[in-house]
Order: sequence, then C-alpha cells, then structure tokens
Amino acid sequence: MQDILTNLSTYGYLILFLYSLGGGMVAIIGAGLLSFEGNMNLTLSIIIAAMANFIGDMILVYMGRYNKSSVMPYFKSHKRKLALAQILFKKYGDKIIFIKKYIYGLKTLVPLAIGLTKYSLIKFTIINAICSVIWAISLGLASYYAGGFISKFASYFGESSYLVPLFLFILLGLIWLYFSWATKKR
Repeated sequence: MQDILTNLSTYGYLILFLYSLGGGMVAIIGAGLLSFEGNMNLTLSIIIAAMANFIGDMILVYMGRYNKSSVMPYFKSHKRKLALAQILFKKYGDKIIFIKKYIYGLKTLVPLAIGLTKYSLIKFTIINAICSVIWAISLGLASYYAGGFISKFASYFGESSYLVPLFLFILLGLIWLYFSWATKKR
C-alpha cells in the first residue's frame, strides 16, 4: 500500500493534469482525498486541475471551430445529444459553461457545440477560465473536507470491498439512463 501512495505522490500530479484535460472530476476528488491523507498538496492539485480543465475545454472549442470536418462525423451518431447541448445553451446561456463542468457527458459535448457556433472565443475563454477555477476549488475543497467521512466509509466497505464497484456501477448506470431518457425522441 505504501508503494501505491508513493507512486501517487510522485505521479499523481501528472495523472491529475492528464485526466483533467478531459473532465477530471474523479481526479480532483481523488487529489482532495489524497491531500487530506497528506499524500498530495491541495493547493497545487487545485491549480493543476483548473489549468488542465481550462486547456481541455479550449482544445475542444478550437477543434469545433477550426476542425469541423473531423468533428462532424462524431456528431452524426450523436445528433440528439448535440441538440440537447444546443437547447441547454439557448436556455441557460453562459451558465451552461459552468453547469457542464459538473455533469458527466456534457463536458466534451458543450465545448464542441460552442465551437461549431459563432460564440465569441474571447468571451468563452474568460468564462471558461473563471468556471475552471471555481470547479477545481469547489471539488478540491469539498473532497478535502469530506476526507474524514470518506475514510470512514471506505474502512466500513473495506471488509465488503465488492460493494464499492457495485455502487459505482449502479451510479454510472443511472447517469447513463438519465442521458438516454433526456435525448430520447418523443
């Protein structure tokens, strides 16, 4: 176990950066928990996650804006999800840039959809930077302060370790069912 913690302390920041390019919710929560345990630095983790999340969204917007020919084949099989992203963007406006950071599945779709529109890149850059910082701080601090509870929870399930993956599988299944329902033709 000590070897795993040493490796996470050594490579954890790199893993956090790479994972946060594509969303990173699990990574920043993990970094917050590891910071609670004293294996990572919380401030550094928040900075790395915010920067990577910002960069990841900017790459997606630029791909949508300047590389439409490569992006459009992806949307042919996800037309309903693209329509949902556009409806959410019209309904919530700039707030969707913040909201999507917390909703699995929209993290990739919304920036690509924004890139396909004539939305101002400067405005997106400013809003995305602010939202990335808020996202990283909120999840990093929440997971850090929940570290004691989660440690007790993990030790409780330590004897029944098969329940944790089962719980996560059910949670991911419910998220998938919701998005299937939300994008279903009515």
